[in-house]
Amino acid sequence: MIKLISLGIEGTAEKTGVGIVDSEGNILAMEGCQLYPEKGGIHPRIAAEHHAEWIPKLIPQAIESAGIDYSDIDLISFSQGPGLGPALRIVATSARSLALSLKKPIIGVNHCIGHVEVGKLDTGAVNPVSLYVSGGNSQVIAYESGRYRIFGETLDIAIGNCLDQFGRETGLGHPGGPVIEKLAKKGSYIDLPYVVKGMDFSFSGLLSAALRQHQKGADIEDVCFSLQETAFAMLVEVTERALSHTQKDEVMLCGGVSANSRLREMLRTMSEEHGAKFYMPEMKLCGDNGVMIAWLGLLMCKEFGPMEMADTGIIQRFRTDEVDIPWIDNTKSYLKLSDDLIAKGAESNIIKSSYMGDDAVIKARIPKNYRISEIDNKIRKSRCKLEVKLLSDAKRAGVRTPILYDVDLDEKSILMEAIDGVMLKDVIDDDLAYKTGLEIAKLHSADIIHGDITSSNIMLRDGELVFIDFGLGRYSDLAEDKAVDLLVLKKSLQSIDYEKAVSYFDSVLMGYNSPKIIDKISDIEHRGRYTH
Repeated sequence: MIKLISLGIEGTAEKTGVGIVDSEGNILAMEGCQLYPEKGGIHPRIAAEHHAEWIPKLIPQAIESAGIDYSDIDLISFSQGPGLGPALRIVATSARSLALSLKKPIIGVNHCIGHVEVGKLDTGAVNPVSLYVSGGNSQVIAYESGRYRIFGETLDIAIGNCLDQFGRETGLGHPGGPVIEKLAKKGSYIDLPYVVKGMDFSFSGLLSAALRQHQKGADIEDVCFSLQETAFAMLVEVTERALSHTQKDEVMLCGGVSANSRLREMLRTMSEEHGAKFYMPEMKLCGDNGVMIAWLGLLMCKEFGPMEMADTGIIQRFRTDEVDIPWIDNTKSYLKLSDDLIAKGAESNIIKSSYMGDDAVIKARIPKNYRISEIDNKIRKSRCKLEVKLLSDAKRAGVRTPILYDVDLDEKSILMEAIDGVMLKDVIDDDLAYKTGLEIAKLHSADIIHGDITSSNIMLRDGELVFIDFGLGRYSDLAEDKAVDLLVLKKSLQSIDYEKAVSYFDSVLMGYNSPKIIDKISDIEHRGRYTH
C-alpha cells in the first residue's frame, strides 16, 4: 500500500495548528500557536486575525519539521466546523489556497470527530465512549449505527467556557481552568446545584450559583473546589450512563479540559468500577491541533475521496452525528454480572429478591467513588425519596409502573415488583412507539418528568407498556423540561436503528400530540448548543 501524507490546518477558536501525518499513523510534524486575550473571552474577529497571521508561518515550519518537500504532500485537510465563523473562514481559505497552489486534493473534516480519532490513534482504543470537553464543546460521544452519536451534551455553555467565565468574573484570569484546579486543592465543599437532565447537563445555573457564593464572601478555594467537583461529577455521571447503555468496555477522555488531573481521576475511577479500560491521549493531542485534522482527513479521504472545491465551505454548526463513519469496528465486550445481579446500571444495581413469595428486585443506589461523599450522599438520598413519590404519582396519572414494597433511605434502596417482560428496544415498531407517546403524555400532563426515558426503561408485559427507573425524575411544568425528556428517548431510539428512529419518533410525537412541546423540541435541537 502506498503511504500517503496529509497536512492538516486547525483553527476553530483561539488555537492555530498545522500538523502532518502519514497514512500509517506516524506524526511527522505538529506546530501551533495559541491566542491569549488581554481581557475577556475569545473575540471571533481577533481569533481570525491570529490565524491569518500564523497559518502562513506554521505551514513551512511543519514542512521543515517533517523533513519533507511540499511535493510530498498528498492531501490538504482542514477543520470545516464547528467553530467561530470568522476563524473557520480563514482556515478554509488558507487550505483552499494551499491546495490550489500545490495542485493537491482537499478535504474538510469535523473538528469534534478529529479529537476522538486522534485519541484512538494515540491510545489504541478501538470503540470507546468518549467524553470530549473543551472551551466550546461538551459532548459524550459513542459510535452506533454507522455514525458517532451524541449521547449527552450541554444544554447551554460548555464546561471550558464555564470555568473560563468564572475565572474572568472573579479576577482569576483566562483561561480559568488551571487556576481553578490549583485553588480547588485547598478547598472544602459548598452546596451548589447539580443539574443533569436525562443524558444532558447544564452549567449556566451552576456558574451563577458559584459566582453568587463568591460575591457573598465565600473563600475562593471553597468555591473553586465545589464548582469543579460538581461540574465534573455531572460530566462523569452522563458518561457512565452512556457506557451502561451502550455496554462498551472502553472510555476515553479528550479535549482541552482533559488537562485537569481531577477530571482524569474521576473518569478513571468510574471506568474501573464498570470493568472498562480508561484511555486518554497524550496531552499535546488533547487540545486543538493540526494533527487530528490531518489524520481524520486521511480516514475520510480513504472512504469517500477528496472534496470538490465547491464543497469546501465552512459549517459553523457542524454536528458530530452528521458524518458517516464506516471504518469503526463495533465489536463490544460485555461485562459479566454475578448471579444475583440482574443489571449494573449507571446509578444503581438491580438485585434479585422476593416479597411475600413473589419475584421482586432491590434497586440499590450504590456509592460512587468518583464523587465526593457530600455530593454522592445528597444525590443518592434525594433521588431515592423522589423516585418513590414519582412512581406513585405516575400510577395515579394512569401510567403502569412497578409496585412498591419497601424503601430503605439509610441504604438508599427500593424493594419493588420485578417486571417480567421485554425491553421496548427489542420489540419496538411504529404502533408501540405511538402507544409510548400516549403514555409519556400522561406523565407530562401530571408534570412528571421521567428524566431517563430510554427504550431500555420501558418494558412490554402482556401487551402493556410499563415505565421503570424514575431515578432521574422530577416535577416540572416547563415545556423545556418536557421537550428534553422526549429528546432523551429520541437519542435512545437512534442508538437502536438510526434509519428507523425517525419513523419511530414521529410515531411517538403523534401519540404525544402536543404542538407546543413538539415546537420546543425543534427549538432545542436547532440551538447549536455545543458550538463555540
